[in-house]
Amino acid sequence: MAGHETDTADTRTEAEWRRELTPEQYRVLREHGTERPGTSPLNDEKRTGTFVCAGCGQPLFESDTKYESGSGWPSFYAPLDGAVETQTDRSFFMTRTEVHCARCKGHLGHVFDDGPAPTGLRYCMNGAAMGFEPQD
Repeated sequence: MAGHETDTADTRTEAEWRRELTPEQYRVLREHGTERPGTSPLNDEKRTGTFVCAGCGQPLFESDTKYESGSGWPSFYAPLDGAVETQTDRSFFMTRTEVHCARCKGHLGHVFDDGPAPTGLRYCMNGAAMGFEPQD
């Protein structure tokens, strides 16, 4: 996971991003890629802790909001307050809601309205876009 844990917007150049991220992290976070379903070790992460942005370390989701959606990607029903932002994604001949890190603007995944209570939302995230910090 890259350093750069700050409280302000991230201003790294694309060359800096390429140096600091793995090729898969760069593809997902900076090029809006999607990892293959079922390939992220974070799918099986069951410990108590916080899922953070792989680009800047911003805390994104608490482990108690993670659930098994059957989609093949880590799924959550709610992000931490102010952690993510959304925008309309019209790629691949469909309209979806893209989720990105509020700090570094890295692409995390998409949010759908077919999740469980209490929100009814499914934040379907790329594991390559996140890290996990277990609770001590």
